[in-house]
Formats: sequence, C-alpha cells, structure tokens
Amino acid sequence: MSEAITTARPYAQAAFDEAQKLNALKSWSEMLLSLAEAVENPEVHAVITNPRVAKKQIEGLVEALIGSGASQQQRNFVRILADNQRLLELTEIAALFEALKAEAEKTVNVVVDAAFELSSAQQDKIVSSLKKRMGREIKLTCKVNKELLGGVVIRAGDQVIDGSARARLNEMANALA
Repeated sequence: MSEAITTARPYAQAAFDEAQKLNALKSWSEMLLSLAEAVENPEVHAVITNPRVAKKQIEGLVEALIGSGASQQQRNFVRILADNQRLLELTEIAALFEALKAEAEKTVNVVVDAAFELSSAQQDKIVSSLKKRMGREIKLTCKVNKELLGGVVIRAGDQVIDGSARARLNEMANALA
C-alpha cells in the first residue's frame, strides 16, 4: 500500500497542478473519483491486469469510462496512466488529489459516527465547533453506528475525537483493572 502511495503521489500532484492551472479542480476531482471507482470493478480490474490485452485496448476502455465530457488534458493524463501501467493506483491518486484539493480550498472532510441520528442543530454545533478549532470550512458526513451505544466519534483527516459511550466504558474498565 505504501508503495502505491509513493508511486501515486507524483501523478496526483501533476493532476492537481494541471487542474489548478485550468481552474478545474471540481471536474478533475469528479473524473478521478469516478475512474478510481471504475477500476475497482472486478470486470474492469480483470481487463486492466490481463497481460494479453493490448495497451491501446486498455486506453480505449478507460477513455470510454471517462466519457466525452472529459477535457483533452484529462484524456492525456489517463493515457499517461495507462501507458505507465498506473491505472491500478487510481484509488491512491484520487485520494491524494482530494487531500491536495482540500488543502487548497481550506476545507476538511469530517465523518461523524453517532449512536443515533443527529439533528440539524447538533450537526451545526459540531460544524461550528470544528470550524473554530481547525480554522477551515467543514464538510460534514454523518453515519449511524449502533455499536457505539451512545455519543459520537468524529474523524477529521488523521484526527479522531472519540466521545462514544463505548470508549468511556473501556476507559473505566482499564482504570479498574
């Protein structure tokens, strides 16, 4: 995995630089995420990894996947990935691109796992608190996780704030042990 990230980093940076230069971060983001999802499809994965399939056929498949709405720069980028046999790293390329995009836009994607559905007021409170703490715009995604028993677990990048009842019970069990 770390090798894939290492090889994906220059491609993600090149895509980001080109997208930023063209003021097209959103379209590049959508294209990369869509392609990364397509490459994970078992049938597409099988074709891409099959040594009997010619590079031109793989290029044709991937160009069909990105569709006619892709810019010439996006098509060239995908062609380079295919030529260099880096299509399988699209998941890592897309993730690194998203991180660069979030940094440039001063945003943070935050995932909140809660034991119960959060109200709009609770979500707004979390967003305002995190915005103040991180100094960035917050893109909030909420999920219900019944295993938490109560409370929330907030994930923002590599930071985790665990305010779940399960975590509190585990802390108490450790203290008593």
